[in-house]
Amino acid sequence: MSAKCKHCDGFSIWLNKKMVFPLTGNVEMPNADLPPEILNDYNEAKDIVNISPRGSAALLRLAIQKMCIHLGEKGKNINDDVANLVKKGLPVQLQQALDSVRVIGNHAVHPGVIDLDDKPETAFALFSFVNIICDYFITQPKKIAEVYGNLPEKDKANIAKRDS
Repeated sequence: MSAKCKHCDGFSIWLNKKMVFPLTGNVEMPNADLPPEILNDYNEAKDIVNISPRGSAALLRLAIQKMCIHLGEKGKNINDDVANLVKKGLPVQLQQALDSVRVIGNHAVHPGVIDLDDKPETAFALFSFVNIICDYFITQPKKIAEVYGNLPEKDKANIAKRDS
């Protein structure tokens, strides 16, 4: 079966109630600041989400593990990495996003209570979480540093004096 999108006039092909073309479906584009090694996993997960939501979730879990390494954690145990980030002041909403990707990704590769074949929208939500986490840890600090770096030196010196 095929369908035509009302928004972009593009076509999609469906087989057994699953979109098989285009592969990426309606997954949001990756955050432009995702490190290359994480971007590769994100894009691979995006390419298979419609044919294997479980595989997609597992790849996004791997992306989160690599994100933890990028943030200075060990990357051996995501649960420990998240706990360390919480100790460093990680907001609860981001902790929940990280744990959601971790737990759902774990269940995707191990028998569990989450069946992504029954609820592929759960896998779709994980893409947003990866982007939100990247935005918080990479994009926002980069933007702030850029603007702050352009402040006059005497004002930065006054701020440093104030905060000492």
